[in-house]
Amino acid sequence: MTIPKILFLEPNRVWRTYPGGMKLDQMEELESPEDNHFPEDWIGSTTRAVNKGREHLKEEGLSKVSIAGESVTLKSLCENEPQALLGARHFARYGANTQFLLKFLDSAIRLHIQCHPTISFAKEYLNSNSGKTEAYIILGIREEVKEPYIFMGFQNPPEKEAFRRIIESQDSEALLACFEKIPIKPGDVFIVPGGMPHAIGEGVFMIEIMEPTDFAVRIEFERGGYVLPEESRFMNRGIDFALSMFSYEPSPVDAIRERYFCEPRVLNIQNQSTEYALIDENKTQCFSVNRIEIRDRYVKESDSFYIGIVSKGSGTIVIDRQTYPVKEGARFFVPFQTGSVIFESGSSMEIITSFPPV
Repeated sequence: MTIPKILFLEPNRVWRTYPGGMKLDQMEELESPEDNHFPEDWIGSTTRAVNKGREHLKEEGLSKVSIAGESVTLKSLCENEPQALLGARHFARYGANTQFLLKFLDSAIRLHIQCHPTISFAKEYLNSNSGKTEAYIILGIREEVKEPYIFMGFQNPPEKEAFRRIIESQDSEALLACFEKIPIKPGDVFIVPGGMPHAIGEGVFMIEIMEPTDFAVRIEFERGGYVLPEESRFMNRGIDFALSMFSYEPSPVDAIRERYFCEPRVLNIQNQSTEYALIDENKTQCFSVNRIEIRDRYVKESDSFYIGIVSKGSGTIVIDRQTYPVKEGARFFVPFQTGSVIFESGSSMEIITSFPPV
């Protein structure tokens, strides 16, 4: 099979327990944009979604691309042509998958307070070499939300047994008292490591990148009128399992901002265009993320495959004298074999590029 030098990714909406997604409807130019239970779009995903009651949907969460007029999953392409898409080194180390999961997420309500496993926890208890360290790139805030925020870490950590009682009784007031709101704004970038309790506030539109799993324990059983099935609360395990996943270290807001929020670092300047590192090995070994601000022409060289998202503006992508127009919301996969890619814009364009672990 001949693999194209660039693979444009089809919309890949995934069912979740919370409502949102109006921004995604707008980007897809649907006639009547609305919030629903498809608030996420999984981008370049080789990871299957885990949803209670939807187990029969064997390809839910898997991204699709068009090859010679045929729609196929990116996962199957990676399995059939791993060296062309992923490169021999990546394939030898991680197998036929991207080794990260990338999403658009558009929240209409505050999400459940939840926690994800560290790699060591996942290896010991989940038979997985991947936990679920995450990173968020805030793209926008809904106009009606005047004080956008996240919960992240325990600012007022509970005793473990008290925490058990709070969860069992679903004492919302006591649970929320464990946290302080951490203000966020468009442009913020931050890491959420495994073991850290967290929740995204209402009205947040963002890019999320994470280890390639759908592992989560959720300690609030009802949000937005939807009650989580018992199996979906603690990953079909008991409360002791859930409690053991959390870090109970105190996390002052200032310490969270200093340790986990990321400042862009200039990597390369070409004419009026600049590439920045947003997330690198100083923050996590699980993945990396750059931002390219194109104001004329930028030639991107890479020794890895990567996934790109046009987060602002419009322009063109040029590969081997083939020109592809792109605009905000476009997402694409650049295979390992591709080589140089030229990004051009007569006005301005911003592209977020995500890379696997080395």
